[in-house]
Amino acid sequence: MDFWQRYRAIDARDPRFDGQFFTAVRTTGIYCRPSCPARTPKAENVTFYETSAAAHEAGYRACKRCLPEAVPGTPAWNIRSDVAGRAMRLINDGVINRDGVEGLASRLGYSSRQLNRILTSELGAGPLSLARAGRAQTARTLLVSTSMKFADIAFAAGFNSVRQFNDTVVEVFDMTPTALRGTARHQKAPVTTTTALTLQLPYREPFNPGIFTFLAVRAIPGIEAGTPASYARTLRLQHGDSRFKVEYDDGAPGRPLILTIGAVDLRDLPVLLSRVRRLLDLDADPGAVDSALAAEPRLAQSVAESPGMRLPGAVDPRELLVRAMVGQQITVASARTALTQLAVCGSETSVPGDGLDRLFPTPAQLSESAPLLLKGPQRRMDSLVSVTAAMAAGDFSFGYGDNFSSLTDKLLPLAGIGPWTVGYVAMRVIGAPDIFLANDAAVRNGIRSLSVNRSVAALYPGTPDFREVSPWRSYATMHLWRAASSASPIKRTGPTTAKVKS
Repeated sequence: MDFWQRYRAIDARDPRFDGQFFTAVRTTGIYCRPSCPARTPKAENVTFYETSAAAHEAGYRACKRCLPEAVPGTPAWNIRSDVAGRAMRLINDGVINRDGVEGLASRLGYSSRQLNRILTSELGAGPLSLARAGRAQTARTLLVSTSMKFADIAFAAGFNSVRQFNDTVVEVFDMTPTALRGTARHQKAPVTTTTALTLQLPYREPFNPGIFTFLAVRAIPGIEAGTPASYARTLRLQHGDSRFKVEYDDGAPGRPLILTIGAVDLRDLPVLLSRVRRLLDLDADPGAVDSALAAEPRLAQSVAESPGMRLPGAVDPRELLVRAMVGQQITVASARTALTQLAVCGSETSVPGDGLDRLFPTPAQLSESAPLLLKGPQRRMDSLVSVTAAMAAGDFSFGYGDNFSSLTDKLLPLAGIGPWTVGYVAMRVIGAPDIFLANDAAVRNGIRSLSVNRSVAALYPGTPDFREVSPWRSYATMHLWRAASSASPIKRTGPTTAKVKS
């Protein structure tokens, strides 16, 4: 978007752009979200920033009226596959808190000085400032959503001390933590003796709850549980096990998404929040996606029936790779049965509850136990053991900091991994928006299902790979999967002709 496109968005107070950029006003010294209800400033007094951290660096403070930190994140970090986009995905996942700037830079293949220069040029702030903005956002969320003690919030948000927490909140929001907590517009959750928390997750309308059904039919008993309006699971994080549940209430005012964290080490809280948002694709811009897809005649009806389709993410990249490999060339139901058998070798969680008492197996556990628990072609078993053993030994790693090219370079040479698996992992791990799984059987079934109207198909045949809707072909794939599952029982989740490599 250029300056005038953004200016028209703030003049219209369009909430669809909240979180995608920030508006700083020189005459007031504050920055706002695009939908701020205050009077539209004169264009000559406005500067737009890609991130709130860049506005902080330029000397602006957050608007007390619109609270620009209380918005969904930008979808750009999934759309962008450059260094800035990859860095933001890793920063949001807490890499700087865990490994520092040097750790972030090494994952991206740059020196810390080079990375600082790139991010400052592209985003207006260096990695430390971007991480600091993330801590401020987490602190604000906890202040207005819970009754946690300030010391616990400081610790959970990643600050080194309560004083640093206080100073940052005052500097960013021009309010003390007590005053910021007083801005809460809803009743706070009561204090308990456990680490359980209840938070409301912001997102852009519309939101299609079909993502819960997608996750539910793939849920592994004991590790996950899902319904058409909720999803819960256990998860292994750096400092301990956690358990969470997300519920969608379509009938409540504002149609809230409520995250209940049953247990978590507070040091892992920012990472958990980031991964839940990635899992449900809550930083997406559904308006932009739906507008592009609805212009494609083959998809128009599906978009009209299911606006706001989301792209399911992954809370653990290594787990997702295993699930993709197990699910190749078999039905969703068969894959779930096989994964349920594999789950036996996983550890019991230290935070059981809500019928969830196990963790997904580690790569080491899988490499030892998979041959004893799974049935199938020997080549497939050998491939799974080889890949999980390599992950356990640290011989290769991948994750949120990759792009499609680097994922392909890392995964495709591995035995048992073909283009379908790489594409599926890219869709779900890094949220790549423009993946089209052309040789997926369910995609083909979906295309046939949506081509019932022969007159439309004849007039607008379209390209086989749906390039007309680029860069949103991953979302087109979700619509095709939905069409296939609506027309008949869920079909194969993998390629129809791909072979397991030796």
